Amino acid sequence: MARLSVNVDHVATVRQARRDHEPDPVAAASMAELAGADGITVHLREDRRHIQDRDVEIIRMTCKTVLNLEMAATTEMVSIALRVKPEMVTIVPEKREELTTEGGLDVVCCEASLSASVSKLKAGGIHVNLFVDALPEVMKASHRIGADGVELHTGTYANAGSKDEREAELEKIKASASLASELGLKVHAGHGLDYRNVQAVREIPEIEEFAIGFSIIARSVYVGIDMAVREMADLVR
Repeated sequence: MARLSVNVDHVATVRQARRDHEPDPVAAASMAELAGADGITVHLREDRRHIQDRDVEIIRMTCKTVLNLEMAATTEMVSIALRVKPEMVTIVPEKREELTTEGGLDVVCCEASLSASVSKLKAGGIHVNLFVDALPEVMKASHRIGADGVELHTGTYANAGSKDEREAELEKIKASASLASELGLKVHAGHGLDYRNVQAVREIPEIEEFAIGFSIIARSVYVGIDMAVREMADLVR
């Protein structure tokens, strides 16, 4: 049975629009756990556009499940992770001008630098995933640098313009999930997944966990966080 990690970044996005105290991603994270989330995901960006250091610190203290910290492989972020000690770090690419993470890490071209970050985090007792595109050479490179697992980027699948394109992307995800598992990597998936498109990805047996945020937070505007999380958890499981 797959697990659901709820990303509360966009609760912070709404808060930061007014630089106010509400809505609070810390409260949202607790409510998501009470509704059955298996974990909480937050992305501490270098420009602090949504999640703030304060959020990470308090969620670390209050999280009852598994805290997954998404971050760039920078000296600052590695230092923060080693101090905060989330159960898991997911290293993601990051560009200041992007609205959301646009694709996976270029693991093949950045093996040396990523390997150094992965080693430091693992030495600190943190499980390390890499957010990557569904490509066989990337699975092999992720294994070479010692990552514990991968989070397969499902955005291209989710945004496919036609049924044929969507099915082609789904086949790539299936093949990469299978290869990653054969290499001993834990397989997670996320980005762009919602209540309509998650079912097909859920059927891939190697995928152990889904990190989903935007669609859950968007639906919570209508039905509340409790119901939105419960509905997604039912679909994932």
